[in-house]
Amino acid sequence: MNHNPIKSILWGIMLLMISGCSVRSHYFVLSNPSPTPKVEKLKAIRIGVEKVEIPAYLMKREIAVFGSSSEVDYLHGSVWAEDLDAGITRRLIAYLQKRFDQPHIYAYPWEMEREPEIKVKVNLSKFIVQQSRVCLDASWEIRDHTSGKSLARLFHKELPVERTSAEGIVTAMDRALGYLEEDIAKGMLRF
Repeated sequence: MNHNPIKSILWGIMLLMISGCSVRSHYFVLSNPSPTPKVEKLKAIRIGVEKVEIPAYLMKREIAVFGSSSEVDYLHGSVWAEDLDAGITRRLIAYLQKRFDQPHIYAYPWEMEREPEIKVKVNLSKFIVQQSRVCLDASWEIRDHTSGKSLARLFHKELPVERTSAEGIVTAMDRALGYLEEDIAKGMLRF
């Protein structure tokens, strides 16, 4: 075995340089839904929530912010630990389950013997920080397949980002989602 100490030292220095240049990533998830204002009962037994649709710029794992009104920047090293559309869907389902004390709220594809009586569809058209404010624009639709009734609404919320950091951004996004969740829940109560 031919061992060259100078080669070993050079390899060690190169490894230290590479590891020193790497950026440590911070991983974020949306929090669990906030406490519900009150628990109410729904007439429907089975509720289905389709996967929440999000803009393409949110499909990247890094947290997105507007650099200008038409430029998206990404916070390098601040990464979503899960796909954002899946996280928002999971969180909405958990909120509705708590809000209505209803364990039979499922994500699409429906894993139940029969179709849900009520389907919830949500589309986020904007969910990003712009000028130190989280902006959330969405549309949602609730469709009752038993009665044929449907209700659709537009939603808009802007909230300040209290800390100019990735943690502050995620906290403000969580709060904005809480308002959207409650808006959808109020819509469900109209059925």
